[in-house]
Order: sequence, then structure tokens, then C-alpha cells
Amino acid sequence: MSISPKIEIYTGVACGYCFRALSLLDAKNVVYKQIDTSMNSAIRAEMQSRSSGRYTVPQIFIDNEYIGDCEELFRLENAGHLDRLLRVF
Repeated sequence: MSISPKIEIYTGVACGYCFRALSLLDAKNVVYKQIDTSMNSAIRAEMQSRSSGRYTVPQIFIDNEYIGDCEELFRLENAGHLDRLLRVF
């Protein structure tokens, strides 16, 4: 049995892309930490620092490795690579 990866997703309120990314993660039945950037400039600055200056949400990290935004998450899924990163088979 493999150890679950650490998944972090920075999100914002009423963000359709965040909803799509969270829905995909939920469908994979993985545990993740959702970090709301809406009302916290320090958390938003942390997200930007970790993602090389990206300021849009969502921004996704798996085992502290920067994955990207919703588009990149779905690109990984469509290419068949997301399950390996999430360790779901």
C-alpha cells in the first residue's frame, strides 16, 4: 500500500476553475488541503512565491512540487499521468 501524497490547492471564492479542479480531485477520492486565498494577502503572497509569481487560482502542488493550474491538472489527467502522481490505481 502506497503512502498518499501531500496535495495542496490554493483556491478562491466563486472560482469556476477551482471548482473543476476540486471536483476532479474529489472524483479521485484523494485527500487534499484546500487553502482559501480570498481574504488573506499573506496566503496569496505565499501562493505566488511557491508558484513562480502566478497570481490566479487554483494553484496546485503535489508533494511540494508545483503542478500548475486547473488546465495543467486536466492536461495531466488527459495524458494519463495524474493517477501516478496521486498514487491512485
